Amino acid sequence: MRLCIFTEPQHGASYADQARAARTTEAAGFEGYFRSDHYLTMGSFDGLPGPTDSWVTLAGLALETSTVRLGTLVTSATFRHPGPLAISVAQVDEMSGGRVELGLGAGWFDEEHQAYAIPFPPVRERFDRLTEQLEIITGLWAVPSGERFDYKGRHYNVVDSPGLPKPAQSPRPPIIMGGAGPKRTPALAARFADEFNVPFRSAAEVSRIYRLVDDACILAGRNDLPTKSAAVTVVSGRTDAEVRDRWGGEVLDTDSGEGAVIGTPDKIVNDLGAYVEAGATRLFLQLRDLRDIDLIELIAAEIAPQLR
Repeated sequence: MRLCIFTEPQHGASYADQARAARTTEAAGFEGYFRSDHYLTMGSFDGLPGPTDSWVTLAGLALETSTVRLGTLVTSATFRHPGPLAISVAQVDEMSGGRVELGLGAGWFDEEHQAYAIPFPPVRERFDRLTEQLEIITGLWAVPSGERFDYKGRHYNVVDSPGLPKPAQSPRPPIIMGGAGPKRTPALAARFADEFNVPFRSAAEVSRIYRLVDDACILAGRNDLPTKSAAVTVVSGRTDAEVRDRWGGEVLDTDSGEGAVIGTPDKIVNDLGAYVEAGATRLFLQLRDLRDIDLIELIAAEIAPQLR
């Protein structure tokens, strides 16, 4: 089982916090360190010291790490135009020596768009724009050096682009798509993605969504996607008391929740095994507090070895 650490810095983390977590993730032997792409906190978090831009942050982490894979889960297509996004990802890929993965989605959190003056079109238009972004980004990366790329869409036009710079990875960085939508998301993944991720759902729901993706691949005349993954919140500790402390002193749900696994290491291993049985070949283990370096080390020492 391939394991990555997944963090949500919008809930409160400086660049230094993220760099420490990424270096710990690398030293502990995880495959990847991924972060969300949000500008506003959710729930009861205070969000201090404020949001950090995902691709600015990943550029820094590319220079502070050497082996761990880096990426977004997932970049919002509403935040950036496709051409500049293709340039940013290609540049960070080169800076990292070819370790970047691009998670890309349609965007969903209306409040953060309002808070930072970002247009938030209706859902149909967001998916139309996501489709065009995928066509443009992959087209820019694929056009041979010395040739030009043109594209005419409803929302974006590209005229006589050299498609530079090129990513370090060939033919391109892996593209991750995901969600729980029944139609457009699986269809887009079948066209463009190297990996499909289901975020924060039960193992049974993950299995159901994977079947939708399989059906979309058949319709697209494509074999199964190389990687299927799930994002799961992990709350663990060496004792029940440690687990309760990390959970926040609330009553501990020993059955865990949908998209969350809660308990001591042996229980975590058992609960994550359900995602393996559902078909996941990679797991993104979300930390509620990315400053909790001890939890990264605990997962590496007592949970990861039992899943490999």
